[in-house]
Amino acid sequence: MDLKKLLDIKYPILQGGMAHIAKGEFAGAVSSAGGLGIIGSGGMDTYELRENIRALRNITDNPFGVNLMMLRPDIDELIKVLLEEDVKIITVGAGTYEKFADKFISKNIKVLPVVSSPIQIKRYEALEPLAFITEGLEAGGHIGQMTTITLIPQAIAQTKKPIIAAGGIASGREIFAAEVLGASGVQIGTGFLFTKECPIHEKYKKLLLKSNSSKVTVIGNINGIPMRVLKNKMTREYQKLERNNSTLELENFTLGRLKKAVIEGDVENGSVMTGLSVGSFNSIIPVKEYIEKLMSEYKEIKNEYKNKR
Repeated sequence: MDLKKLLDIKYPILQGGMAHIAKGEFAGAVSSAGGLGIIGSGGMDTYELRENIRALRNITDNPFGVNLMMLRPDIDELIKVLLEEDVKIITVGAGTYEKFADKFISKNIKVLPVVSSPIQIKRYEALEPLAFITEGLEAGGHIGQMTTITLIPQAIAQTKKPIIAAGGIASGREIFAAEVLGASGVQIGTGFLFTKECPIHEKYKKLLLKSNSSKVTVIGNINGIPMRVLKNKMTREYQKLERNNSTLELENFTLGRLKKAVIEGDVENGSVMTGLSVGSFNSIIPVKEYIEKLMSEYKEIKNEYKNKR
């Protein structure tokens, strides 16, 4: 299926709806450049969500989406805002949207669940989503147990809906690889952190530029909530608590840590989320330039592949 037609976008590239990062103006820059910008509602209250939606619409008339974490206690109020603002594309994670499925269908809202296993696809199928975003463990932030390369084919075997690959995808070469595996498009998070419009703190960006995959670690395995982040003072303290089986302390340890890094610029005590593709970048460029570079690389690699056959 043609994802570009389904979402009415120029390029089959979605920007991940990262909490505290994917604000309206940033997502608007992605949509303006031909991708699908996605506002991350994580960290926003209803007022902030509405303001970010309107800020995006001041930038572009192109399609955009909003990411929802379904387990939030105020999810009903957030969805009310989306309905009032006539948002037509939603990506969902951290819980099911079964309670709202009929409402979304009646309002012609396109829903794209973010999944990390084929089992999750089976659970969502009856809710009539438009497509599935399959996120491999190479991604930054909260992750599952399957790699992108193993997840895509198994997801395709479970559904006839389009598959949007995510996790470790940051270049045109990886977009082409995802296409060969059967994906209809990609979602990128880490790559967009290296753009001028991305509103993360300057210290966060500078640390990313100095980093590579060897400086990335995963915390949270012991309490079943694995999270990929850059190594720093916070991760060392967290891993010490893990070794001591301090489960209760672990539950509260990461609260507010992402905001501390993204907004305050505390990259030692904050949670510096990033995927394994972090070592692929050495500069900060505009969103438009990054998307055009992705597509140029993709076409070049695709032509090389054709010529070798």
